[in-house]
Amino acid sequence: MVDAHHLLAFCTMSLLLSAVPGPSVLFVVGRALAHGRATALASVLGNALGGYVLVVAVALGVGSLVERSAVLFHTIKLLGAAYLIVLGVRAVHASWRGRDVAGRPADAKGDDGTAGSVRAGFWVGVTNPKSVVFLTAVLPQFVDREAGHATAQMLVLGLAGALLQLLSDGIWGLGAATARDWLGRSPRRTAAIGGTGGLAMIGLGATVAFTGRAE
Repeated sequence: MVDAHHLLAFCTMSLLLSAVPGPSVLFVVGRALAHGRATALASVLGNALGGYVLVVAVALGVGSLVERSAVLFHTIKLLGAAYLIVLGVRAVHASWRGRDVAGRPADAKGDDGTAGSVRAGFWVGVTNPKSVVFLTAVLPQFVDREAGHATAQMLVLGLAGALLQLLSDGIWGLGAATARDWLGRSPRRTAAIGGTGGLAMIGLGATVAFTGRAE
């Protein structure tokens, strides 16, 4: 259904974009530093799922509404930015608590465990209007119009991109979590690293809120 050359070209572009540290990577690294490996990987999965929902929206034509409506674009953007800041504040608050009575790093599993971390990543991924605008502009360029089934082709291409993002962001998350484990060999340092991850998410939220406007 999808032309092999188009699929390869789209995957190459997606891999290159995923490998460059952007908002998605910074979010995952912040989660890894704040909460550790399990939370980082769960957040990666949620983020990829949220990103694929945007692919579906673009394939169904919803993406063009966000692209054309400045109000809708900014509303979604501010919701996503606010959520990032809330996650960052929670991580900083957890770092202040230090270690719990059992001697384990506080809040090591992130927000409400694995399921909560997947949800957190999902909402960060799905409230990224810049991704909608990007996908609306780029995804149709890799569709083979002569083959027909344009919507199905975009869904397949988007799925391939989401899987590559899952791989790339997972590597970033594992790397940051490994650094956290290596550096945080005392409760005080672990708390400090967790606070750094929280501050990174707060900074990312502020950056998302005040940059990038719909044309």
